[in-house]
Amino acid sequence: MAIQKKICMLGATGVGKTSLVRRFVQSIYSEKYHSTIGVKIDKKTVPVGETEVNLLLWDLQGEDETFKIRPAFLRGASGYFIVVDLTRHETFVTAFSIQQMVEREVGRLPFLVLFNKNDLTEQFEILPTEMEQMINFGWKMFRTSAKSGERVEEAFQKLAEKLLTPDCA
Repeated sequence: MAIQKKICMLGATGVGKTSLVRRFVQSIYSEKYHSTIGVKIDKKTVPVGETEVNLLLWDLQGEDETFKIRPAFLRGASGYFIVVDLTRHETFVTAFSIQQMVEREVGRLPFLVLFNKNDLTEQFEILPTEMEQMINFGWKMFRTSAKSGERVEEAFQKLAEKLLTPDCA
């Protein structure tokens, strides 16, 4: 049995949303930065127990001072990732406003926070105590690296599992 689920990749500009999707879908990483304009959609099937889950990954343009995520892109989503760049503190702040906007526009959906660029430890701007704040809100998170692949598969698999567990929003 196969089911299809729409997943949105959300976060500030340049946090690594596209790189995470490319690592997950194609097992590749590129140092070249490609800014997403609008939305780019990829697909990958993952097994969850006896069920095949076709993940439609909507990689949305990053939010910044000139662009806000359009709620219309979120319609029909089953869940989402909020990606934070560990080397840029402002992306941590943006994560909270994005989560509030999603909940206001489409209600509570399963989501995970991905603290990306975990390979750049010398450049971290986000403190462990700040990450604990998210845990205190009940947010689940992973420290990932699109470059090394660290915990990328695991994070996508975990969200796919949450989508099939109705009480896990």
